[in-house]
Amino acid sequence: MKKLFMLLALFAVVRSSAQQTKFYTINSDSTQFSLTKEGASQLAMLPMKCILQQYPNKINHTAVSDSDQVLTPIQQHPSFYGCFDWHSSVHGHWMLVRLLKQFPDLNEQAAMRKVLNTTLTAKNIQIETEYFKAPLSRSFERTYGWAWVLKLQQELLNWSDPDAGQWRSALQPLCDTIIKLWEAYLPKQTYANRSGMHGNTAFGLSFALDYARATKNYAFEKKIILAATQLFGKDKDAPTVWEPDGADFFSPSLMEADLMRKVLDRKGFTDWFGKWLDSRSLLHLTRLPQVSDRTDLQIVHLDGLCFSRSWCMSGIAQQLPKKDRRRKILISSAVKHLNQSLTTVASGHYGGEHWLASFAVYAISGGK
Repeated sequence: MKKLFMLLALFAVVRSSAQQTKFYTINSDSTQFSLTKEGASQLAMLPMKCILQQYPNKINHTAVSDSDQVLTPIQQHPSFYGCFDWHSSVHGHWMLVRLLKQFPDLNEQAAMRKVLNTTLTAKNIQIETEYFKAPLSRSFERTYGWAWVLKLQQELLNWSDPDAGQWRSALQPLCDTIIKLWEAYLPKQTYANRSGMHGNTAFGLSFALDYARATKNYAFEKKIILAATQLFGKDKDAPTVWEPDGADFFSPSLMEADLMRKVLDRKGFTDWFGKWLDSRSLLHLTRLPQVSDRTDLQIVHLDGLCFSRSWCMSGIAQQLPKKDRRRKILISSAVKHLNQSLTTVASGHYGGEHWLASFAVYAISGGK
């Protein structure tokens, strides 16, 4: 009876997801999402509205003199000054590149290229890179913004497009600087950051590992795997009952599992995952967050939590054995979480619109 109930619940979720074809389609066994061209056009317009918008702006800057205190956002960060904050601008850039690759015939593609040609120049990125070299700025955007810069470059690496080649060349010095900062930081990171926001260690390491493997940077990959193993390898009994916090856009428990499924082989991960999340803990994480006020810049983070939970659940499910009963639970929940927030991305409120589209696109791709 329990198995039948699970199957019926999964069918109901899949049927409801079919109504969301405006944004994405889903295959017959609910394991693969595909963004539609219509969805790509609508989502692309969100970062397009704000990448060149300087204000409002949340400046995360440590001033050391009057002269650098009075600099405008575009003077400090000529590439990534828009979208309210630096990291949101970076992953807004990533999203535009991803959509240009997937949908080269988008009606908006010329405008998207124009924006990227304006921001991703060698001169602009040189200023961005120099910012990280100041003594009190070396921890700037550690490690959330760092991770998205590497993800942006990873997206450009395997794209044989003339514009992409220029953007990639311009961005590489910033990537090289971030990798050096990360390699210096890893041996000193005695404890993981297990929050559900920007500092989350597992998220940063997960994206960094993707980049290291894509670029065949084996030395960086080895350091990331060592850090992940030391910080998370012996973890068990995730305290999921504490999730979510009121401003989470990551699930600490799932983000850690999403990292470890990349670090361990299938058998090793299955064993680790069984110790990390028991059935009750996993069930707790399938309960949808309640987003009570999308005009609140912190509460709206919970829409991002729906998207990040979805991509973590999709990735984790694929690493578990095919007959593992947890796969269906995770896949069903991934669809539900995606549907929960996808139709609210374009809410008309800047607090969500300046960043959520990137999370939505990454979730629809299943965290790939």
